[in-house]
Amino acid sequence: MTARATVRGLRDRRRATADRRFGARLLGSAAAAAITAVPFGLLLVLIEGQWGPLRRLDAGAARRLHGTALEHPAWTSLLRFLSDRVWDPVTLRTAVALLTLWLVYRRAWRLAAWSAVTAVAGGFIGLLVKTVVERARPSLEDPVARAPGFSFPSGHAMTATTSFAVMLLVLLPLVPRSWRPLCWGAAVLSVVGVGFTRVALGVHWFSDVLGGWLLGLTVVALTAWAFEAWRADTGRPPAAVGEGLEPELTEDRPEAGTSA
Repeated sequence: MTARATVRGLRDRRRATADRRFGARLLGSAAAAAITAVPFGLLLVLIEGQWGPLRRLDAGAARRLHGTALEHPAWTSLLRFLSDRVWDPVTLRTAVALLTLWLVYRRAWRLAAWSAVTAVAGGFIGLLVKTVVERARPSLEDPVARAPGFSFPSGHAMTATTSFAVMLLVLLPLVPRSWRPLCWGAAVLSVVGVGFTRVALGVHWFSDVLGGWLLGLTVVALTAWAFEAWRADTGRPPAAVGEGLEPELTEDRPEAGTSA
């Protein structure tokens, strides 16, 4: 065996070890997301304890926005279209799934894994928390919209948070720097908009939406940390948030040439 073959074999084994660590960290981060979100946990405690100020905030927001929805049916129709079509979880998950397939096509295997695990973990954890908490949705006179299932956390808000974060952190390297603030602004506006529509349509309390945002951010933060840990294992420098998770995505072979 030549020296070059020996070095190549060592590099391949070290890369395989880094891959295994990456997978373990992704799965571990996804599991830890449900129990490490301190702000989310505090919010849940306040909801379960029926904390007076939070209950008044929820009730006041629901009452005022419901009144506006009843007075302006055209505005309500627009909100329903945005919530049920543009920002619907099925729409956003489909977009993430297509993005993941494109990453597989680009042979950005680990970035594709991160995208898929973040989306699936977010959906599963949100459903699990809903089932455990069993919070009832708002009950309003003359409702302008209805939604099935339990209320906390908002699945729309959580899916929007994880989905737009995935799309941003994956695609930022392909966006010119001058356009990146616009992309961040559009993503933040969309996530906030999703939450607004759910409260304005009377299908969620404000605290449900806040919980969805916090839990979604926790999932993204932990899986992104796992991805950065993989980059460190393979000898790549840390990537700034503004550069996306994998700045090398602009290259023909994004994951070529890594070493630990």
